[in-house]
Amino acid sequence: MSDEARVLPGQGSDHPYLRSALSHCLLMAASFVMLYPILWMLAGSLRPAEDLFGGGANLIPSQVTVAAYPQGWFGLQVNFGHFFLNSLLISSLATLGNVFAASLAAYAFARLNFFGRNFWFALMLGTLMLPYHVTLIPQYVLFLNLDWINTWLPLIVPKYFAVDAFFIFLMVQFFRGIPRELDEAAQMDGCSPWRIYYKIILPLSLPVLATAAIFSFIWTWEDFFGPLIYISDMNLYTVQLGLRSFVDSSGTSSWNELFAMSVLSLIPIFLIFLFFQRLLIEGIATTGMKR
Repeated sequence: MSDEARVLPGQGSDHPYLRSALSHCLLMAASFVMLYPILWMLAGSLRPAEDLFGGGANLIPSQVTVAAYPQGWFGLQVNFGHFFLNSLLISSLATLGNVFAASLAAYAFARLNFFGRNFWFALMLGTLMLPYHVTLIPQYVLFLNLDWINTWLPLIVPKYFAVDAFFIFLMVQFFRGIPRELDEAAQMDGCSPWRIYYKIILPLSLPVLATAAIFSFIWTWEDFFGPLIYISDMNLYTVQLGLRSFVDSSGTSSWNELFAMSVLSLIPIFLIFLFFQRLLIEGIATTGMKR
């Protein structure tokens, strides 16, 4: 074969490279469209108050100032750092309860045999189709009778009773992929179901546990409706209720401070996803797979 006829793969045609470049450009354009609101919010937090809406869709401020950040942090009756601590405490306790209770329920559905297991599992999945607003009034009446209104208890305690069917379903699918021979071997060694749960199942289920913990923390941190319904004392406000305090119905809303604190409220979520994205992707990708 002559040297002219000897063409390496990828040579002699630029079409694969053009397609790759075109697909990357399209993905970058789509990413910019999705990130534009966040970028505009960041730019708005660095603009002076009088120039906030004068720049239109421009992302580059004509004048950069960080005055909105200290003004927003200390601008309310309660220090905004107090709201961060409240949200961190609520989200951490709710995440801990969610992972613990959901893993226990999932272990029972996936590994134990009891009467009516399939019926109760189907009933549990049916609750996924119930809107939150359907159960809102009965829950409020219950918490009112328990004297839990204007406390954090309605936001934390239910998480310890496996109320999130999505996480139970996610863990059931993962637990079913763990070989049952491990359970049988442990039973031959005298292990009880509880010991099998925390000695065998949990160590092998770190990816799905991390996935559930990340989603639970993010959803609790971003929850606005729940704290709005149950909390009225400003000292108990979460970050989301603190952000709402910058919006005044009289028309004197502090938009710069609102944008600045909104940017800061995204930092914990961004850091969690940045450091735990490997476990998050692994937990979702391996759920329901046979190993």
